[in-house]
Amino acid sequence: MDEFGAVLKARELVKKVNPTAIPVPVEAYVKEVGAVLRPQTDLGPDEPGWSFNNGGKHYICINANDRLERQRFTACHELAHIALGLPSEHQALPWWSYAKRPPAEIWCDVFAAELLLPFGLFKPQAEKAPIGLAAVDDLAERFCASNTATGSRFAAVVSTPCAFVLSEQGKVRYASRSTSLREANAWITPRVDIPDGSLSARIRGGMTCEGPEEVDADVWFSEWERGGVLLEEARHFARWDQTLTLLWFEDEEVPPPKLREYEEREEPLLEELDGYLRWPGKKRRR
Repeated sequence: MDEFGAVLKARELVKKVNPTAIPVPVEAYVKEVGAVLRPQTDLGPDEPGWSFNNGGKHYICINANDRLERQRFTACHELAHIALGLPSEHQALPWWSYAKRPPAEIWCDVFAAELLLPFGLFKPQAEKAPIGLAAVDDLAERFCASNTATGSRFAAVVSTPCAFVLSEQGKVRYASRSTSLREANAWITPRVDIPDGSLSARIRGGMTCEGPEEVDADVWFSEWERGGVLLEEARHFARWDQTLTLLWFEDEEVPPPKLREYEEREEPLLEELDGYLRWPGKKRRR
């Protein structure tokens, strides 16, 4: 199993349920898998939920005290464990933490985002929205999903070259990129410090900001040789020491590759053939 496999499995489930309403009915996914959803009021603030099998029946328990969008994500995350056949590995870490998050848990998060923000319903809405964290907020509210899941999905589906980055404890933990950035090899290295020259680093350090700021693309993209300037918008949540970053090219185009030095030199063209032979002169080569 890998992230791509999780996406395909999620889309198979979406296709079977075929949701048409926004927000999508999570109960329909639960029913399709043959599970039972159990909201519980006796769970603590750091217990979002879990799933188990009893007598061949799957049960999904969610914390009824959590915000509705959190309950919906937990239900879909636990559905992923069932559908993908992956054991739970989140007991040792807080539910909100991405530090040292096992790959299986990340794949279940990706699966959950695919269910809550299905491509066929989400992409048209995302494409119509003006790019920015305000648009992510609006879409998250309409689809009743978390800002993190919505931001990641937003970057993945829109045609504008953009990326959504989640950082925790000052290090990049996860990045979602648009197709155009992936094709251009605009790679954001995980598990490294937030770049020093970025707006995100300054906001994490306590600076306030009114809106997006310009930043050189190579500040964020590793081994980037195309140049160009990104717009960067960021938010920091001190409670979890998490930073959300949205990056995009304002002109909606990825800069073209720079020519190599030898490509920039103009080579003389051969004369066009006209059918006449040019005889050599009387001088001989020595």
